[in-house]
Amino acid sequence: QQKGDRTMKYFLLLASAVLFNSKLVAQEQPIYDNFILNATKINAKIVVDGELSEPEWELATITSDFLNKAPKDTGLAVNQTRTWIMYDDEFLYIGAVNYQKREDLVIKTLKRDNSSYHWDSDGFSVVLDPLNKQTNGFLFGVNAAGARVDGMVSIENSRTRPDVNWDNVWYSSVKVHDDYWVAEFAIPFKSINYDTNVEEWGINFVRNDMKRNEYSTWSHVPLGFPGIDIGHLGTMVIKDIPPKRKQGAIVQPYALGSSNKDFQATNNSLENDIEIGLDAKIPIGQNLKLDLTVNPDFSTVDVDRQVTNLSRFSIFFPEKRAFFLENSDLFGSFGTWGLKPFFSRRIGLNNGEIVPILFGARVTGNLSEDLRVGILNAHTRSVNDLSANNYTVASVQQNLVGRTNVKALFTNRSSFDGTSPTGEDYNRTIGAEFNYTSENGYWNGNARYHWSQTEEKFDDAYFAGATLMYGDGDKFFGITADRVEDNYINELGFSDRLFQYDAEAGELKRVGYNFLNPWAGFTIRPDADWINSYTFSGWMVGSTRTNGDFIDRILSVNFEMYTKDWGGVSLSARNSKVALLFPTNLINGDELLPVDTYSFNRIAFHYFSDSRGVISGSLNTSFGEFYNGTRTQFGGSLNMRVQPWGNFGVRYVGNKVILPDNYGKATLHLIGPQAEVSFSNNLSWTSFLQYNTQEENFNVNSRLQWRFASMSDLFIVYNDNYATDNFAVKNRGVVFKMNYWFN
Repeated sequence: QQKGDRTMKYFLLLASAVLFNSKLVAQEQPIYDNFILNATKINAKIVVDGELSEPEWELATITSDFLNKAPKDTGLAVNQTRTWIMYDDEFLYIGAVNYQKREDLVIKTLKRDNSSYHWDSDGFSVVLDPLNKQTNGFLFGVNAAGARVDGMVSIENSRTRPDVNWDNVWYSSVKVHDDYWVAEFAIPFKSINYDTNVEEWGINFVRNDMKRNEYSTWSHVPLGFPGIDIGHLGTMVIKDIPPKRKQGAIVQPYALGSSNKDFQATNNSLENDIEIGLDAKIPIGQNLKLDLTVNPDFSTVDVDRQVTNLSRFSIFFPEKRAFFLENSDLFGSFGTWGLKPFFSRRIGLNNGEIVPILFGARVTGNLSEDLRVGILNAHTRSVNDLSANNYTVASVQQNLVGRTNVKALFTNRSSFDGTSPTGEDYNRTIGAEFNYTSENGYWNGNARYHWSQTEEKFDDAYFAGATLMYGDGDKFFGITADRVEDNYINELGFSDRLFQYDAEAGELKRVGYNFLNPWAGFTIRPDADWINSYTFSGWMVGSTRTNGDFIDRILSVNFEMYTKDWGGVSLSARNSKVALLFPTNLINGDELLPVDTYSFNRIAFHYFSDSRGVISGSLNTSFGEFYNGTRTQFGGSLNMRVQPWGNFGVRYVGNKVILPDNYGKATLHLIGPQAEVSFSNNLSWTSFLQYNTQEENFNVNSRLQWRFASMSDLFIVYNDNYATDNFAVKNRGVVFKMNYWFN
């Protein structure tokens, strides 16, 4: 009888949603005005089962119609979403009925925290900004198969970006029916940062409708912004906010066993090792949190996706280690592309080789409603000729009027001899930045100044710059300008242009520069059956030495066309002019390319298909001059989806470079097959193969992950490296690791 009553209540709940959608029953109108919701307080416990069968759901606040977000941002979504919201003293509850036929659902993965596949699957997400400051918040979402994604959202380079490496406890359930699917969330208040004095929270809901290849939101988000944009949230009024409960510490110890063999070493015996360590999260007051890590292990982190580098500059590989990713916007959002005052991969990695971290600590949070702080410290042990080092990074961000803020950054690296700093080998930087965002988010600006110091105490050791940009979805333009002095030495940062390699001397040399990057473009959205948009754009990147001498300049004109299914093509024509400052060996030629000024042109074409298909892929090619020779690039990708459990693909990039005389010739190949199999929402197997002739390495990385309890995992990782010429084994290893979450 109870099951029958629950089913009837659920039927009545859905019926009320249909009546609301038809505007037939006045009393079902939402508590809604200009994207404002009044959350309903309840006293009963809710079972998170994807049924929404408790009578409290009938009393909960219901949202209005969802609005189109993309590919157009006008009108109501065809396949609507009904969302209810309520809360008690422990949880914020969200229920969503997503109208879509079962056979039309597109599900890319069952794996947790796969952000890319989440947005390519039928899904439902909520964005929360409990402090309502439009600077950072939280993301919770599921796809129609129950695969969860959660993370923090923050502003980086004027755009809202998610960080799905943030993990915390929350609950969800999904039930699929013939004509709709239901998502139910229970988000513990203790899992998010909020202020009991703030009764108006920022909130928005995002719906992925992959059959129609459309996205919709409850609060209107213009085309020029992502659906999770925290500058375009609606408002949730939450009265009688539960007082913050004293939170206990969270401890997550791990145990690891590994077996490795280096076949290239003189003594290539098998090395077996056992490691233990732990991570901990400790509340400090109401709004600060201390994160600790002791003997951290990163053997289960995704491997870097390799690239072919034929430029004169270093490649920026993103951070993937969880300890450095959580709240990373506090430390890593300074600077601009290609010039980062803090780059966390400088800690624990040296030229790609692992340097063991003994311990790390990080304090982050709010000292007040408008003041956010972060302090990070880590200590590495000595390895071979590399001394032990201690690293400190501190950041502060003060919100001003609206979405404007000022922030400051301090970094320090000090070498250690035993337990004491040497005092003779250090690097420090300090800097400040001003960020402006207009109320509608169209205008963004940044001004920055950073200064460095080493034991040599050089003069002219700074970099300064500014960025101003505009974008409204239809037109965009902007300009970035920076000046980097020769003696701006930042060993904890990343600068792709400051260091230039002198192949004749065999050393890197610092070359200060002025940098300029203007861009502009516009988008046309025709009223056509199969064309979504055309975009025409142009940009320039150029630099000179600080004395005004020319270094390089690239001019590019571009055309992009997107179809209704989000496939498309792009074309670009590019002219490059480079004044080589030093003799250079681009592709291991017998002779060095001499100091001279080179001008060369290239044409590029790229095609990509609808990613929703069972089979999808891309093709790309570029050809033209390359310094005093030629370069032809060709490649593509092919992907196959087995819904909902499997994704299989391969990518290929080939380059053929021919320089005259003895300056070099090369044909380079990069092949990267990959496979991802999800046996359930908690068990997955991922494998990457990367064959790279430029690096003369063939890497095999395979990882099995089982989430056997809340926030607790078992990993098995196999890693293998071979030479590309004869496939001789370089090294091989296997890791077994288990961690457990105590709360």
